[in-house]
Amino acid sequence: MTNNKPVKIMETVLRDGHQSLAATRMRITDMIPMLEQLDGVGFHALEAWGGATFDSCLRFLDEDPWERLRTLKKYLKKTPIQMLLRGQNVLGYNHYADDVVREFVNRAVDNGVSNIRIFDALNDVRNLEVAMKASKAAGAHVQGAFVYTISPYHNQESFLKVAKDLVELGADSICIKDMSGLLAPYAAYDLVKALKAEISIPIQLHTHYTSGMASMTYLKAIEAGVDIVDCALSPFALGTSQPATEAIIATLEGTPRDTGIKKEELYPIADHFRAVKKQLAGDFNLNTAIDIDTKVLSFQIPGGMLSNLLNQMKEQGMADKYPELLEEMPRVRAELGYPPLVTPTSQITGSMAAFNVMLGRYKIIPREIKDLVRGKYGRTPAPIDPEFREMVVGNEPVITHRPADDIAPQMDSLRQELAEKGYPNASTEDVLSYAVFPDVALSFFSKHR
Repeated sequence: MTNNKPVKIMETVLRDGHQSLAATRMRITDMIPMLEQLDGVGFHALEAWGGATFDSCLRFLDEDPWERLRTLKKYLKKTPIQMLLRGQNVLGYNHYADDVVREFVNRAVDNGVSNIRIFDALNDVRNLEVAMKASKAAGAHVQGAFVYTISPYHNQESFLKVAKDLVELGADSICIKDMSGLLAPYAAYDLVKALKAEISIPIQLHTHYTSGMASMTYLKAIEAGVDIVDCALSPFALGTSQPATEAIIATLEGTPRDTGIKKEELYPIADHFRAVKKQLAGDFNLNTAIDIDTKVLSFQIPGGMLSNLLNQMKEQGMADKYPELLEEMPRVRAELGYPPLVTPTSQITGSMAAFNVMLGRYKIIPREIKDLVRGKYGRTPAPIDPEFREMVVGNEPVITHRPADDIAPQMDSLRQELAEKGYPNASTEDVLSYAVFPDVALSFFSKHR
């Protein structure tokens, strides 16, 4: 390893760590006692907002996500706060108008976010353009992410093309987002080498331990020159989360890529979060001991999704059809143009496969499937067979332009709606909460506004 520069670490315990292992139930009160210590460690960034935390704050924790962000910023004076943003989907499951996306980014930055990682479920960069430009204009560090997956239509060349498009759009760094733990160690080495050869901005790697390969993947990526890796403190690491921060630090000690972080400083912080995990498991009746699931390597289905689908089959009294479901899933994914299985495409593909197995193939076709096939989410990685498309949507027009071009500005009408519902003086933050999760936000406002 001749690279003689320290590997930087983004710590995920405040977001993806508990999203992966504790159903995103960590409360701000669980975080506050350790924020100053975390701030002093020397992490590249602390991922603490976005993803599912926004929904979870409002829906389950009776917390205002914007208030959480302001509190985090009050304690984190040195280390940048990073968030995860789903491009034109913001933090929801549908596309929003450009004015909502811009306003959301502005409010996030004003309330304390420094780094914004932006991705699109289909790797359609047209869905990232507005969010990336708005983040740049707001003064944030813009991280363009591409979603890593495996299919006949995904290869090093296709990922490199998306990465170059992200650079064109003004990315300050690139993230390889491997949400299912599919990136194998030697493939990671080759991919990082290829990116480093053609792209001059920093490369960050995000993976999950789901398949059991993540630490090996990080080591090979580090050998290939990756700049930053996402890790979680040990109590919220492994399983379906990230590699353990302390272990990655220890691995690199005394090498040319030593992180420079003292693992001993993390032990008391980890002890605190170990107690938090135990408390969350009790308070919310959670199973936080999530095993790795090597099946993901064959089915390309994230582990959490497999257990959700099995539960759905059990509820319908069809658990015996689960093996059929595992075979149906890749078939449906191929028919839908090989979308990467990440929110929201994983849910859309999974429920379609479940319907097919329970009721017969395409006897029921949910609206979301029609939208995906019509191009309403963006361009699928593989073209969709015209005959299949006709069966699903008939002669409905196909969308070949950027989907959000069809969405008129929404901020004014959302303000108006909120006023009619009894909140005439709603802050911009509240309007945005309502935009992304209307019912959940209204129920929160009824108690707190």
